[in-house]
Amino acid sequence: MRGLRLLPGDINLSFIPRRKIFFAFSILLLISSIGLYLTNGLNYGIDFKGGILIEIKTTGGPADVKAMRSNLSDLGVGEIGLQEFGAPDEVLIRIQAQEGGEQAQQLAIGKVKTALGSGIEYRRTEFVGPKISDELFWDGIYAVSAAIFAILVYVWFRFEWQFGLGAIVALVHDVISTIGVFALLGLEFNLSTVAAILTIAGYSINDTVVVYDRVRENLRRYKTLPFTELLNKSVNETLSRTVMTSVTTLLALLALYILGGEVIRGFSFAMIWGVLIGTYSSICLAVPVLLYMKIERRSSSGGEGAAAEQVP
Repeated sequence: MRGLRLLPGDINLSFIPRRKIFFAFSILLLISSIGLYLTNGLNYGIDFKGGILIEIKTTGGPADVKAMRSNLSDLGVGEIGLQEFGAPDEVLIRIQAQEGGEQAQQLAIGKVKTALGSGIEYRRTEFVGPKISDELFWDGIYAVSAAIFAILVYVWFRFEWQFGLGAIVALVHDVISTIGVFALLGLEFNLSTVAAILTIAGYSINDTVVVYDRVRENLRRYKTLPFTELLNKSVNETLSRTVMTSVTTLLALLALYILGGEVIRGFSFAMIWGVLIGTYSSICLAVPVLLYMKIERRSSSGGEGAAAEQVP
């Protein structure tokens, strides 16, 4: 594996000098994401909206969604949504939560099965009540908030508080942009998506910590090197590792997205976007923001003469 490189080891790209371009792009992305969330909202799944979810497969060929919708429209069970779910013979049926507890939900499911008739294979039937969906929604928010706070504390203790703020800037950027993409594309936002966001947070901070570790090392080695050059040097020295990690992760996620089926497609898509935006933010946001924070150069080795020393 020593000879396997996607980038040359002596690469020297100008990331930090172009920080204003990256900042402008990220600000535009965040504003767009927030605007899309406020205007379009999120397509909340049954986990957060509550209701009945039925996954079916027609045994006699492709499903006639139009005819099914016509048969189910007059059942008196409230709003019903149908959509193809992967293959042409697979359909996902969503029914709003019924008033009257579990017995009312079972009655609605029975009406749907009667209206659909024979030739149907029922693969999955789920029900989430309004109270549970509300609890799941807030639990998801608490989980993401707690993860961000824990990451701030971790980076603060491992490095300095300035590094912790830089990591949080990148992390919040990743989370908000992911929500914006889901609002733009209308993809279902459910507990799997929350799990993906938490995974994205872990992946993003892993990349960020690797670069920060090299920044700290170079701060001890190069006492007279201008801070802008030192940060750019640190990014380039870790760039090959960052790209290799991202590409190999994306290969696995693309296979999961293509072959994993419709059930986990939302999760896979969120992870693919998260790896891309997490890699970008670790390089183009988390490191450049350190320029605007007062970081002391502490050293246990090196000195004035260390400016010419080369990092192995």
